[in-house]
Amino acid sequence: MINKKKVINRRSLIGISLISGSSLLFSCKGNNRNETSLNSEKKVYNLKMVTTWPKDFPGLGTSASRLASKINSASQGQINIKVFGAGELVPAYESFDAVRNGVADMCHDSPYYWISKHPATVFFSTLPSGLSSSEQTSWLLYGGGQELWKELYNKFGLIAFPCGNAGLQMFGWFKKEINSLDDLKGLKVRMSGIHAEVLSRIGAITVNIPGGEIMTSLQTGVVDGVEWGGPWMDLAFGFHKIVNYCYGPGLHEPGLNTSLTINKKIYESFPDKLKNIIKLCCYSEISESLAEFNYRNALLHKELIEKYNVKFKLLPEDIIKSWIKTSESVIKEISNKDNISSRIYKSWNDYRQKAKNISKYYDLGFLEARKNYSLNNK
Repeated sequence: MINKKKVINRRSLIGISLISGSSLLFSCKGNNRNETSLNSEKKVYNLKMVTTWPKDFPGLGTSASRLASKINSASQGQINIKVFGAGELVPAYESFDAVRNGVADMCHDSPYYWISKHPATVFFSTLPSGLSSSEQTSWLLYGGGQELWKELYNKFGLIAFPCGNAGLQMFGWFKKEINSLDDLKGLKVRMSGIHAEVLSRIGAITVNIPGGEIMTSLQTGVVDGVEWGGPWMDLAFGFHKIVNYCYGPGLHEPGLNTSLTINKKIYESFPDKLKNIIKLCCYSEISESLAEFNYRNALLHKELIEKYNVKFKLLPEDIIKSWIKTSESVIKEISNKDNISSRIYKSWNDYRQKAKNISKYYDLGFLEARKNYSLNNK
């Protein structure tokens, strides 16, 4: 016979546990909250976010605005972020210093823009021939990348979280057909970060131009080719109106990671509840942004071909071989910068090797099989 009293008690305990667990999740403080913490949690934080892209530009710009809206909403009005596109408050490439110096409270960027601040920043963005988008996120969240990133940025009075991923990029748009490595040599190509170093070593002339200036540079002949993103973002810029050769895969950016970089003093002034909201909203935007990029790129790839007669081509074999070999050398050089660069490289490279070893049984194996044996291949 069932003891009804025991059943009731057991149910009561479960209910109490659920209520307590929910309270802990949303308060982030448990039962030891004092009057000071209550007051700090009622404070409203009006924050300025600068970005390294034009405001609400499809993909990267819209992701920045969406992230700000998520944080504002989840905080129930305690955080109020106002977004400024590149050039509205500070120029794109001054965002890092603007946050350090208190001109802005945070910036939406990609860490590879800050290679002049410290070469190892590139590991937290994307590296030529490095990690795929999913691998990059795995290393940051579970492979020790986030902890190393925190240690590196502490030197600058900043803290950052991954907050988006644009997936695999296209290698670039060119005015003429590229049939070999010799065709690439001497061309002036817009490319930024550590990728530009690799490209220059295999023979091209690299030009680092912020996103908002790329189209004008292509129109006026300042550059012969440009690298920016994929079909979605590139169609919005209108590259197809000037050139119609687009090459892939984007060996330079296999999984572009974006970040929310915050002034550390500002961040530490937040109660734990708001810190947790910021982190969780950033993590949410990683999956949402990548899903949107993958979806829209697939649709607009078709439109660029059928409506605008864009010629998508694969990079020639000799460029691929030269690129990967040179990438390995450039990345290894970064590891010799200082102790933290060495430790970041070791952590990143150890995981990359493990990811390479298993890939033939996972994504790589599946994609190869689908390509070779699908009945409706074209």
